[in-house]
Amino acid sequence: MLFSRSWLSDYVELPSDSEEIQRRLTAVGLAVEGLEERGGDTILDVEVTTNRPDCMNHLGLARELAVIYGRSLKRPEALPKEAAERVEDAAAVDVEDWDGCPRFVARVVRGVRIGPSPEWLRNRLESIGLRPINNVVDVTNFILWEMGQPLHAYDLAKLGGSRLLVRRAREGEILVTLDGIERKLDPGMLVIADADRAVGLAGVMGGADSEVTDATADILIEGAHFDRKHVRATARGLGMHTDASHRFERGTDPELCLEAVSRAAALIAELAGGTVLAGAIDRRAESFPPVLRGWLDLGRLDAFAGASVPKEDAHRWLAGLGFEVKNGGQVWDVTVPSWRLSDFQPRPDGAVYEQDLFEEVLRHFGFDNIPAALPALSGADAPKTPRQILREKVRDRLAACGHAESVHFAFQGEEMDRSFPSLRPEVKPLRLANPLSDRYSVMRRSLIPNLMETARFNQRRGLPAVRLFEIATVFYETRDSELPDQPEHVGLVCGGHAGSPWQREMALDFFDLKGVVESVTEAVGVRLEIRPASLPGLLEGSAAELLRSGQKIGYLGRVAQEEGYPLYVAEIALAGLEGGDVSLQVGAPSRFPAIDADLTFTHSRDTPWAEIDRTIAELRPPDLVSWEMTVRYRGTSVGQGVPEGAVNTTIHFLYNSPERSLTQEEVNERQLALATELQRRFGWKG
Repeated sequence: MLFSRSWLSDYVELPSDSEEIQRRLTAVGLAVEGLEERGGDTILDVEVTTNRPDCMNHLGLARELAVIYGRSLKRPEALPKEAAERVEDAAAVDVEDWDGCPRFVARVVRGVRIGPSPEWLRNRLESIGLRPINNVVDVTNFILWEMGQPLHAYDLAKLGGSRLLVRRAREGEILVTLDGIERKLDPGMLVIADADRAVGLAGVMGGADSEVTDATADILIEGAHFDRKHVRATARGLGMHTDASHRFERGTDPELCLEAVSRAAALIAELAGGTVLAGAIDRRAESFPPVLRGWLDLGRLDAFAGASVPKEDAHRWLAGLGFEVKNGGQVWDVTVPSWRLSDFQPRPDGAVYEQDLFEEVLRHFGFDNIPAALPALSGADAPKTPRQILREKVRDRLAACGHAESVHFAFQGEEMDRSFPSLRPEVKPLRLANPLSDRYSVMRRSLIPNLMETARFNQRRGLPAVRLFEIATVFYETRDSELPDQPEHVGLVCGGHAGSPWQREMALDFFDLKGVVESVTEAVGVRLEIRPASLPGLLEGSAAELLRSGQKIGYLGRVAQEEGYPLYVAEIALAGLEGGDVSLQVGAPSRFPAIDADLTFTHSRDTPWAEIDRTIAELRPPDLVSWEMTVRYRGTSVGQGVPEGAVNTTIHFLYNSPERSLTQEEVNERQLALATELQRRFGWKG
């Protein structure tokens, strides 16, 4: 929001340094995003958060500045000179819906002359980007930006029965608003009506039939307090957003209505030459507005802040902000001002949360003055669950492998969802009832689509390599429960060229990703079988399923669609990594020499290494320490050396006894028996 320094100076004395004002306002939670010199004035661009509607006007911001600099706040005068005629003799106001409008104030000004506003008023509005219209409308806009109370001026002669009624819209009712658009109203919408028809959308925009024109002589000024939920529902239902609805939706000051209407009547009489009728019509619901109180314990404040806050300063800051403080010693009775009611949510017992009062004091005390210290916690941490331990092991191992963790939304587009495999393809995705957009229309069944989108984002911006992972929940619809099944998955993506100034640059490929997966399974003590598979979105011949004890728990492969360097993905169900198959055992190394042996045999290309590996473990000869596949050879492009459909696999074995030196003959005998059995089970029979 834009604020004029010159305008602020009408209410509080300011220092000459605008940059200092910028720093001080930002420090108390009203971030000034920029300063601009404009026509001899300085314009402040202030980010006013939604919980501070009291500062969406110059008087409210000046109140904060007055507290910051310890200066007095000058409120504008709101006492018009009144005629003998009473306002009740000229107009009437009734409220039918007190929930939607707990207060409605009106004043009447007779004999106005519509014309251009004086230069000072035009300058005030133009400084913050508003277009002057005429002296009456400009005054209502001025009051909105001066005090924060939206107002509306009606041509009194155009109001049927010279009467206003706050009610709900009727079935099929239509209103042409000030922007010239005909709007069909829903019965639940709150409207301002005269004796015949609706003449305005409560808290949003007035109607064209009763607007002020050059022919207007008598005006009725409305200043009301509308329920924020009703205004929000009406504005969203009609796709509208105005300066008035922006403030009503966030909460206005219920006690400001009369003061703002009287201030507007005085200015209109001064600028348009009219006379203000005596008194004001003030319709108010019973027990409105509510009174919010709380208690501020100074000892708890110091403990909460971890610093000693001077008692006198705390009292001065709260009083300057409008809080009524009854100093009862160590515990203060604090009443919230009417313009902050929307910012303070009461506890179930009706009192204000003390932390909200602490915040008011501490933001002016200065968060920089609070020392950085960890809170003292009594007791010990609860033991970690097995799932937490597993998650940390997986996260640490992936980070050690060079992957960075990322976090994404839990929903994605339906097309994205179909573009990659799901571990439960038979389950349809859960659709959102009210999605943000088509890109976020379903709950994710896989982590890969969002990881791929992030990888593509980095790839398109020239990042030489991408290595990401995510540990998060996916969502599957269940028939037996209203809640979806929400298992945790681990997702991986990598690609590009990795290296360093002291390392040769290498392209990341399928085997790099496979190595990361194997590193993770090794860390948690799990053996997986990798089986070739045909999977959606992954390149044929470069995709595989991950199985544990015959059950599919994940997959990995190369992404079929490429935009630059290839990308490789993997996804594993975290539950599939629970309860390790292999326990780590550390023993003293043998002091006797080891003997190496290699075995090469021909078998079907469809036989996975995992099956051969499992068979070797089953047949394991005495003193066989380890084995690994070193070569998998398919032959030349013309098929020389290896039969079509077959492959040569070379396996390296290491024998070592902890008790004595083995002889070559012993190793050869064991190798021959092992090779014979492997040949019998897997040997090529083409």
